[in-house]
Amino acid sequence: MARFKNIDSLGALTGKRVLVRADLNVPIGTDEEGQKYVTDDTRIRSIAPTILKLIKGGAKVMVCSHFGRPKGDVIPEMSLEILAQPLSNVTGKAVVFLNEATGDGVKETLDAMEDDAILLLENLRFHEGEEANDPDFAAALAANADFFVSDAFSCSHRAHASTVGVANILPSAAGLALEKELLALEEALGSPLRPVAAVVGGAKVSSKLDVLTNLITRVDHLIIGGGMANTFLAAEGIDVGSSLCEHDLAGTARSILAKAKEIGCKIHLPSDVVAAKEFKAHAENRVTSKEDVQKDEMILDVGPASIDGIITDLKDCKTLIWNGPMGAFEIEPFDMATVKLAKAAAELTTSGQLISVAGGGDTVAALNHAKAADNFTHISTAGGAFLEWMEGKKLPGVEILKA
Repeated sequence: MARFKNIDSLGALTGKRVLVRADLNVPIGTDEEGQKYVTDDTRIRSIAPTILKLIKGGAKVMVCSHFGRPKGDVIPEMSLEILAQPLSNVTGKAVVFLNEATGDGVKETLDAMEDDAILLLENLRFHEGEEANDPDFAAALAANADFFVSDAFSCSHRAHASTVGVANILPSAAGLALEKELLALEEALGSPLRPVAAVVGGAKVSSKLDVLTNLITRVDHLIIGGGMANTFLAAEGIDVGSSLCEHDLAGTARSILAKAKEIGCKIHLPSDVVAAKEFKAHAENRVTSKEDVQKDEMILDVGPASIDGIITDLKDCKTLIWNGPMGAFEIEPFDMATVKLAKAAAELTTSGQLISVAGGGDTVAALNHAKAADNFTHISTAGGAFLEWMEGKKLPGVEILKA
């Protein structure tokens, strides 16, 4: 495995100023009184150990992040000020918010702060130079710090000023959350225990073509669910009725199936399905063979016999990678396959038989829905970065941190 610089590699921290790149792009809700609040503080909690380790080592910490997509404009509704109190609540430290990310004001605020306080900088994307990886903006960010620590895997697939530009200027390291993520991903796909299984679900094959193409060369079992499975079934000549299906990708699907067979990757497609005439909760439905879907029916979940077969094969596997649900898990009873498979994977993980790594927004929601997420080896909150890792791509914000 490639080695990555970590916090310990930075040396003595006493009296040093450390810029921490976090991903604080968290969901915000509005209460009955019109007050905004954080609805899910997972990403805030994930960076707390890194911040506290740096403070304990004697460093003064600045936290920077993007929030939303202001595209270089200052949009008050996208200010990070709303996150100062939640960050304080999670870390147990005073948080000073500054409505700037660069300049003399940053230095002056740091000078005036208590040593164990945290400085939260304003939204990086209020500056056009952030997403453009502008050298001048990167230099301005770096000017007030001695060290740079990246703890935002979810942003590491972007070559931005705060993910790559600053790391080219300052001594840099991976934070604790990023380090943990990289170790888990290496264990899952870099040098995994075999056999390896991958679950890939979701609506469209077109959005995950590169994932599928890469995985068939890396895993022993590829389990395809969601609307994607319909495209593969149609490519095999199955009439999928009114199901979500990308018929124009039939040729691509057949080539993936042929390549997988050639190199010995077993692809799992449903042999039985749950079909309904309406896409709504508790719609009248039936379990049927894949060959018996009617013209006015749509496939909304993988059938029970198929899931039982997949679980049987999974019991012989040592590693599992999961991205995407097996069916329309948001509406009952079309969550059955996702829930059953997730619980089986969680039980195998708990018993020590399986290393399980999952990622992606819908995936996390699905595993939480199944009450299985807490028992997986590692859950990544990253979306795009996790997908690009599954595609086998190099992530700029990770490559820059290699020792």
